[in-house]
This record gives sequence, C-alpha cells and structure tokens, in this order.
Amino acid sequence: MNVTMKTPPIVSPQEWETARQQLLEEEKRLTRARDALAAKRRRMPWLAVEKEYGFEGPEGRVSLLDLFEGRRQLIVYRAFFEPVVYGWPDHACRGCSMVADHVGDLAHLNVRDTTLVFASRAPQPEIERVKARMGWAMPWYTITDDFDADFGVDEWHGTNAFIREGDRVFRTYFINARGDEALGSTWSYLDMTALGRQETWEDSPEGYPQTPPYEWWNWHDAYGATEPAPEWLAQTRRGPRGQPA
Repeated sequence: MNVTMKTPPIVSPQEWETARQQLLEEEKRLTRARDALAAKRRRMPWLAVEKEYGFEGPEGRVSLLDLFEGRRQLIVYRAFFEPVVYGWPDHACRGCSMVADHVGDLAHLNVRDTTLVFASRAPQPEIERVKARMGWAMPWYTITDDFDADFGVDEWHGTNAFIREGDRVFRTYFINARGDEALGSTWSYLDMTALGRQETWEDSPEGYPQTPPYEWWNWHDAYGATEPAPEWLAQTRRGPRGQPA
C-alpha cells in the first residue's frame, strides 16, 4: 500500500540556516546537560567488590582483577550469548551483536588507562568462533560464577564500570536497557567511568588525572609517541573556558 508521507516545508537557504541555528542552540544545551550528568557520575560513591570472581579466557582462568590488564579502570559489557539466545551457536543476541559492531579500536580507551572487555555465559570455543566470524577483536571472557547476577545482568545485557586502587576493586557505575544504545565510542565509554575523559575542561573532583583536551588523541597505531596534538587542532575545536566547542 502506498502511503503519502507528510514532509516538512520546503524553504529557502536562508530559512533553512535559521532553522538549523535554532535547533543548534537546543543541541548545545543538551550537550552541556550531558557534560553535567557525566560530572555527577564522577562523583558517584564507590562500592567495594569483596567477592572473588573467576572467568575463563583464551589463556585459561583469570580473576576480575586480571581483567584490568594492569590499567586503572575496567568496563565490562555483559553480552547475551549462551544456549538460550536466538541464533545460538552461530550468533550472540542481535542487540548485543550490534553493540559489538560499534566498538572502535581499543587503543584509544587503553591510553586513558581504561580496559573494555565483553563477558558472556558461552564457553570460550564458541566465543572465539563467533569473534572470528564477525571480525570482533575485543577481549571476551566466559562468566563462571555469580558475577552477572551480582552486578545486575543475570540475563540480557548491561555495562558495569570498575576502578581499582592497588588490588582493591570498586564498582563505580552501571547502565543497561536503552542506556547501552549510546555506548560504543571512546568518548561514551569514558563518560561512564569514574575518571571521565580526564581532560582539563571537565568538572571533576580535585586531584583527578587530567590533561589538555585533544592532546592525547592520536592514530590508534601511534600511541606512545611523545609529540602532542598540534595546537591548531585544540584551538579550532575549543569553546569558551577551554571546553570543547
């Protein structure tokens, strides 16, 4: 059946630009509101993780602390991949697979002292096979105990953030349902962590690690180089009070 779509009005270039500028004002207010919300996340209380948790990885059994890979922060996405999932054993759930498809090169997170891993109930042979088929490169572990139930994801999906002080691990944030939809980019993952993007424009508690915005950005195969980003990049993308435009 053909349905006539009721479209917005057709306008002149000047009218279109006026409408775009009006909408841009609202979009910038939304951006600043997201910044303020992320600042509140950085002030969330920490919950000590007292139980010992074990996972199976490509190299054998590991602990929750091992998942950090020596970094300060850890993000764990519980992907729904197990025998009850539609598509098993060829696929993880469709939504979780879309999340996996959106994960970028992890070097950008790693340079901010943050590790991202996936975890599921599926055994390692099935995980490795699906990763190879779909072209996914993120670390992906098998849950072997009550980790998913204890952290709000005993079914479906959810993303937990952790931080460590030495060998002590703390839960700092959790997001699921439609909140997961926005994740996938380096910035969205960092915004859900206790330390944030770690840039000087952010409203963070005193003493939190911070560097000038954009200076840490690099090609994913060039991290470790000492030369900062060129000043023109920072200047052209910087707004009032040093904030990103």
